[in-house]
Amino acid sequence: MTTPRRPGPTGPSLLDALSLLSEVADELVVKTARDTHFAVADRFQGLVRGSSRAGPTVPHVVHRGVASAVYGGLGLGLRAASKGLDTAATRGIGPALEGDHRGRFLNAAVNGIIGDRLARERPRLAIPMAVRADGHDVPLDADGLATAFPRATGRLVVFLHGLCESEANWNRGRDARGTTYGEMLAEEGWTPVFLRANSGLGLRENGAALTSLLQAVTDAWPVDVTRIALVGHSMGGLILRAAGAVATEAERPWTGLVSDVVTLGTPHLGAPIARGVGHGSRGLGRLPETSAFGRILDWRSVGVHDLVAGLAEDVPALPHARYRLVAATLTSSPRHPVGHVVGDMLVRVPSAYGRDRYGAELFPGATVLHVGRTDHFGLLNHPDVHDALRDWLR
Repeated sequence: MTTPRRPGPTGPSLLDALSLLSEVADELVVKTARDTHFAVADRFQGLVRGSSRAGPTVPHVVHRGVASAVYGGLGLGLRAASKGLDTAATRGIGPALEGDHRGRFLNAAVNGIIGDRLARERPRLAIPMAVRADGHDVPLDADGLATAFPRATGRLVVFLHGLCESEANWNRGRDARGTTYGEMLAEEGWTPVFLRANSGLGLRENGAALTSLLQAVTDAWPVDVTRIALVGHSMGGLILRAAGAVATEAERPWTGLVSDVVTLGTPHLGAPIARGVGHGSRGLGRLPETSAFGRILDWRSVGVHDLVAGLAEDVPALPHARYRLVAATLTSSPRHPVGHVVGDMLVRVPSAYGRDRYGAELFPGATVLHVGRTDHFGLLNHPDVHDALRDWLR
């Protein structure tokens, strides 16, 4: 029988990660230090000479030449190290990056930050959309799914994580709570299916990949699928919405089985922190002395860019599904001034409910739940959400 694919010589290794680190150190650290250094030196040169139109002084030229040689040497060394590590990694040398939970955590985080760039330039490090079991991808054929889900039922609850996360984030707080959403729903007769995605890709690209994956799962599932519930945390909820829209356009039959869509802290109308990163990048770019730091912020992925606005009404809800929208605030009441402004630290309540300032709603008639005194990641395993999921998915 087919077993879940395990990372091997063709998968990412620790050397791939070190090679990427060398590239980033050259691109961001060395070049940022160089550009900032030169901008400050040029500014000082201008102040010293005042309004004089004379060219740069000899000491300034010498200083710039020496500094250029130093920075150039550092960059050359880092690029050589990156190339050498790449060569070794392609030969299967070194431990697998995803050999343990720390490597998987690192890979998920890096994919969230620059996953679109990895997909273009370093595909070995780019995470594919996949069903996950025991830290490995599950083949989407009958044997692979039967092996990974020996107790499969006809009711699937699909979990999709948020930005820079992986399927392991759904285990958050298990030791304290004694259970997870997936374990609790398995006791109710559902089969939890955990997905992992490259959260640095655009929402629509991930949505297209997800709709193909869910159709393959539905077609090859060990028993007839009678009902599907979708649960997304943060960006995961947006990808689920994008997948539903793509599937509807392509008339994918899996969408007809979706009874419930649950989003936990999802920025349906955008996240303030994503907007802040964009404003910061533009602000830093206005001065030569800080423009290099703005370039660091510009490295953020398309996935992070997409969080600025979320998904508006041009991505419609599935007409037959019930939408359950969960929002959190640090305060007990969402009306508290602090809770109203900061929400769960990343997403504000109106965005999590899909309600804009003019009263328009993306999900008319949706069930909403507010969870107080917790943050964005507290929604991954919260007793109030446990109770709600049990009630909603009876």
